[in-house]
Formats: sequence, C-alpha cells, structure tokens
Amino acid sequence: MARNADLHIRIDPETKAGAEQLFSTFGITVTDAIIIFLRQSLLVGGLPFEVRQPRYNTETEAAMQEARDIMAGKIQANVYQSVKEMNADIDTNN
Repeated sequence: MARNADLHIRIDPETKAGAEQLFSTFGITVTDAIIIFLRQSLLVGGLPFEVRQPRYNTETEAAMQEARDIMAGKIQANVYQSVKEMNADIDTNN
C-alpha cells in the first residue's frame, strides 16, 4: 500500500501566496495545513468550522462597498492632513 497519495488542486496565485505567507508564520507549509484540515475534518465528522453567510448591518455593508469602490478607483478616497481635520470631517458628516 502506498505511503502517500497525491492531491492536486487549482487555486489563484494571490490566494496561494497569501496562504504560504500565513502558514509560514506557523512554521508549516500549505501542504501541512491541508493535511491538518483534512485530519480535523475526519475527527469532527465534517468541516472543522461553521460555514455561513456573514450578516452585516446596513452601515457596515455601505462602508464595505465604499472601500471596494475606492480600491476599484470608482471613487476618490478622502485625504486628511491631520487627525483633527479628519475628526472635523467626521463630525460634520454625522
């Protein structure tokens, strides 16, 4: 009987790089992390974490959309010269 079996997965390069960076901080590889995930899944008889859609309030959803729009270049981010200036803007808009 073989001591190892191959598992091939396809994943986008950004996710792979992020996972490699994260897991290296724990001193393990992505392969090690996948093995841990699979063994934990077998131990608990399912996914070793809760899977559900996140629920955010309206204000948080709006802030997340604004951040996406800023990142996509659809809107300009506010720029402040000081914390005092930023706080004044916040006070004015609330």
